[in-house]
Amino acid sequence: MDQVFIRGLEVQAVIGAYDWERTIRQRLVLDLEMDWDIRPAAADDDLTLALDYAAVSQRVLDYVSASSFELVETLADRLATLIMEEFSVPGLRLVITKPGAVPEARRGVGVIIERGRSRA
Repeated sequence: MDQVFIRGLEVQAVIGAYDWERTIRQRLVLDLEMDWDIRPAAADDDLTLALDYAAVSQRVLDYVSASSFELVETLADRLATLIMEEFSVPGLRLVITKPGAVPEARRGVGVIIERGRSRA
């Protein structure tokens, strides 16, 4: 399956379980790989048949910045469902990194989830 990707999408969100985290916005970095058959769009050079990564990016930014979850896991699960349903994406891999959550983890900590993909 072909893929459309978005890497390094940065957004500020209320995320975390500690009381102090509920009062601030923290930076999250998202990497997204979405399964998408690009052949129909490529055959006729037709933008209307392509997955609009600008629209996906904007929807993700809007959703995450308006969210307020305690767990990155919850955000990842809800965001994956939203993308798959609203953009008819059959499968995806989503990485959410929370830089600074563990100071010793220089590049961050987070979660990786896959939805709708065959593991065969």
